[in-house]
Amino acid sequence: MSEGVKIIAQNRKARHDYSIDENYECGIELLGTEVKSFRDGKISFPDAWAEVINGEIWLRSLVVAENPFSSIFNHEPDRKKRLLLHKEEIKRIHRKVEEKGYTLIPLSFYFKKSRVKVELGLCKGKKAYDKRAGIREKDLKREIAREFRNRIN
Repeated sequence: MSEGVKIIAQNRKARHDYSIDENYECGIELLGTEVKSFRDGKISFPDAWAEVINGEIWLRSLVVAENPFSSIFNHEPDRKKRLLLHKEEIKRIHRKVEEKGYTLIPLSFYFKKSRVKVELGLCKGKKAYDKRAGIREKDLKREIAREFRNRIN
């Protein structure tokens, strides 16, 4: 991420459970009270996903906590939110999602120039043996780095 970017939340579980083929930066259509909750970091999205409906991408299962300081004009915590992308990107994503096994997962939420952005990943689910291989690879890299540091000293 570049300068002027403040990370709100990241989905580490998604990076473990899915292999990410492509990343997209999207805007998100929010209400005023939702933006306040984003600024406070009061969001939850462990099972969030996106779908293409009528040429628009909608984010589901993202829970944005209600703001305690707004009265009757509060938002619904679990309403679906529209993601903002170019038409060509939406068409390309729609073709990919129609293929077997692909899904759209939000990887992170961040502020970029005072606007909330979503890093959306085009993902394919990993099998259990793929996850074990990834863990084994991380352990090997960590062990090699540890030995390298010990030999330098």
